[in-house]
Order: sequence, then C-alpha cells, then structure tokens
Amino acid sequence: MKAPHPISVNERAAKLVAQLVADAAELKIAVTRGELGETLIDAGGAAIGGIAAGLRIAEICMGGLADVRLGPSAATPRWPWAIIVHSSNPVIACLASQYAGWRLSLNDADRSYFALGSGPARALARREPLFQDLPYADRAENATLVIESNQPPPAKVVAKVAQDCGVEPANLTIIFAPTQSLAGGTQIIARALEVALHKAHELHFPLERVVEGIGAAPLCPPHPDFVTAMGRTNDAIILAGQVQLFVTGPANEARALADKLPSKASRDYGRPFAQIFRAVKGDFYAIDPMLFSPAQIIVTALESGETFQCGEIDLSLLDASFT
Repeated sequence: MKAPHPISVNERAAKLVAQLVADAAELKIAVTRGELGETLIDAGGAAIGGIAAGLRIAEICMGGLADVRLGPSAATPRWPWAIIVHSSNPVIACLASQYAGWRLSLNDADRSYFALGSGPARALARREPLFQDLPYADRAENATLVIESNQPPPAKVVAKVAQDCGVEPANLTIIFAPTQSLAGGTQIIARALEVALHKAHELHFPLERVVEGIGAAPLCPPHPDFVTAMGRTNDAIILAGQVQLFVTGPANEARALADKLPSKASRDYGRPFAQIFRAVKGDFYAIDPMLFSPAQIIVTALESGETFQCGEIDLSLLDASFT
C-alpha cells in the first residue's frame, strides 16, 4: 500500500457532496439511502437534474481539485456555451479521480450489471492498471463514486465497492446520471482536460511534468437516444475541445506532445462519433484509442517560455453531430 498523499480527494469531495445534498431541491436532484445504508444521489435518472448539478458533480468527480464553470465561447459560434475546467493538480484531479476507469460488473442468474465508475473512490480502491503508473494514493473514511447511469448499482456491487475502498457502506456516496441527461452530459464534457492527460499518458509523456492544465469544450444539446447522446458528448471534446498544458522539461518534448495529442491525428477522425460507433457495431475496442483527445492542443514549456499549438476545431463536423 502506497503512503497516502497529504491531499485527500475523498475528504475534499465529501464537503462538496454535503453541499450538493443540502441544495438538492434547488438542483432538482433526489437523495436517498440504499439498502446497505449508502447515500444515493440521482441527478438525471428519475430526477430531472440540470446543468448546475452537472457542474457540481464534475468538481466532485475531480476530488475538489478543479474549478468547473459554464461560460461563453467564441470558438464555436453556433454552440456558444462551453464547460471550462482548470486545475493546478491536474494529474491527481483527472487521472487519479475523474477518469472513468473502474469496471463495475455483476453477472447473477437474476440480474446482470455493468458500469464504469469514476470519481475519488477510485483513489481508495486503486483497482485499475492505471494506478501502477500513478504515485497518488488516498486514505479516507468516506468515499464518493460517480456513475453514468439512470439507476444505482445493485447491493452486491455497492458492497464490493465499499470493501475495495475500505469504508463502511454507510460512508459511501454514489452519484448517478445518464449520458442523455443535462447533468450527465455536463459532467462528461467537463472531461476535456482529463482526456488530454490520459492520451499524454498513453503517449508515455512523464505525468509528473504536467503541472497545470486548462480545458474547455462546448455544451452539447442532450438527446434521448443513448448512442446519439454519447456521440455528442464525445464530439464536444474530439471536434471542439481545447486544452492547454503547462509542462516542465525540454521544449522539443513539449513540441512533440503538442503535435501528437490532437484528435485529428487518429485514423478514425473525420465522422461524428455516433457514426463511428455504429460502424464498429458498438465495439469500443475497435475504435482507435488515439481518437479520444481534444481537437486543439496548446503546450507551454515552462523553462523556455515557448508555446506550441496543434490541431483545430471542426465546426462543420460539430454541427453534423449536434443537429
């Protein structure tokens, strides 16, 4: 077991969760207790939720180590509102907490269940291969998990999550909202910075050299069809996401990172994501993983003061996706 970091994403998230619960009526979310005593927060299943709830959930998902807000953007004139994220601890906030990498599944005779978990609870459980490359470890009495779903997980999954996190089920909070909802779509689009960092990791750029990050992507209109809604949230980042990373180390390596990060470098770039997904019959693993990255990248090398830019926003493909 790695020594815990002095910053606890779960302790920070717990304070934000308490405020989320206090503001439940205002945010149009529903707070209940599950059968094991866990706190369940419905932000877009039976509850209507909304953009304000999605912004709060995004900050919770990043362990309280990022500022997430809605603001105007001139980069996409027909879609003028963007979700903007900034973190001074981007690797912890995005990869140790926000990344949806925890595979939760159940295959009982009477019920099957699968979901990807994100949020600070991941840093307690550390069940994913990604944590072999992350020195961060958390220790806390409370855990918070975020799931893209219209319903909470079954009790057996809740019990396993609590066990893996080393907390009592009564100290576990699970927030859920489907991709088709306003809150769900908002918190997914707030992953532009996370997507860039994950690709930087896949490109073997040393994560300890990423010291600051800013990301933005346009707020897409929701859609009741899951594949269409998922396509739009992906396209917000792939076709119009903008990220700036501030890194240490040689300027030529910063330049190389900027050149390789944009989504346009992928062999699968060129169609709305929903079309790509349907063409591979829903097999995510058939899609080039290099596609999952922002459209436009800026990398600033702190020692030299040089900044390198690569990629571009594709307004025509964005319109095809969002309409």
